[in-house]
Amino acid sequence: MKKIAIFTVALALCGGALYTAFALEKAQEETALAQAAQEAKEPQVCFESRKGSSEVTQREIQPGLPNVKCSPTTGAALWYGDPFDGTVPMGKMPGLEQLPEGHAVVRPRSEKLAILPMCGTACHNGVGPTANPPNLPKDKRPTAIPVMESLVPDVKDLQHGRGRIWCLDCHHTTKRDKLVDHFGDPISFDQPQLLCGKCHGDKLRDWRDGIHGKRIGEFASDGKKRWFTCTECHNPHNVQDGERNRGFIQLQPEPPPQLPNGMKDARHELVHPVAH
Repeated sequence: MKKIAIFTVALALCGGALYTAFALEKAQEETALAQAAQEAKEPQVCFESRKGSSEVTQREIQPGLPNVKCSPTTGAALWYGDPFDGTVPMGKMPGLEQLPEGHAVVRPRSEKLAILPMCGTACHNGVGPTANPPNLPKDKRPTAIPVMESLVPDVKDLQHGRGRIWCLDCHHTTKRDKLVDHFGDPISFDQPQLLCGKCHGDKLRDWRDGIHGKRIGEFASDGKKRWFTCTECHNPHNVQDGERNRGFIQLQPEPPPQLPNGMKDARHELVHPVAH
C-alpha cells in the first residue's frame, strides 16, 4: 500500500511538472504571437490640423512613450510625447525680431508634398512655353490644363480671391517649387505665412501674436514652441466650404483636455506667448 502511495505521489508530481512546462510553453507562444501581430500591425497615422496635410505616424520615442496619441473618434492628434519631433527653426519673421533664436520651430512640409518635385523640374524647369514669363497669358487668366486639373482638382474652380487672383499671384513664375512675394522673390513652401501675409495682414498679425492658429510646446512667454503655418490648417485652393460657401472645412470638435495632475488652474495661459 505504501508503494502504491509513493507511486501515486510521484506520478502526480511528474504530471504537475509536465502541466507547468506545457502551460509555460503555451504562454510563451501566445506572447510571441502577440508580439508578431503587433509588429505586423500597420502604424497608426493621425492628422494634426487637417486631413491630408499635417499627418504624423505614431511610433515610440522610448519604451512606453509614443510620439503622439491619436483620437479614436476623429483620427486627430490629441497629445504629444515630443512636440518638437522633426522640427527645424522657423527662421526670420518680420515682427518677431525679439523672439529668442530657436524658440519658434516648424515642421518642414516640402518633402511631403508629393507633386512639388515635379513642379520644379519635370514640368516647369524655367524654360519652355509653360514656364517662360514672356509666353504667359497676357490677361493673366488661367487656362484649363488637363494635367493640372488631374493633379490639383481644386484649381479648376479656384475660389481663393473670389476670382480676382490667379496661380502666379502665389506661385513663382519660373521656380514653380517656390511661392512668391510682392517683389517677385521666391518663398519656401515651408514659410507660407510670408505669402499669405501679403493679403491677410490682420490674420498674419494675429497668428504672430498667438491669437490665431495652433501652437504646441512650452507655454510660457519665453518658452520654445512649434508653430503651425497657414497651409497646415488651410487649403489655399479650397477656401469655400460646401453649402456654407465660406470659411474652410470645419473640424469635428474634441472634448477639452483635462489639466495634468497637480495643476490647479490654467493661469499660465494668461501669459502672452510673444515677447513685445
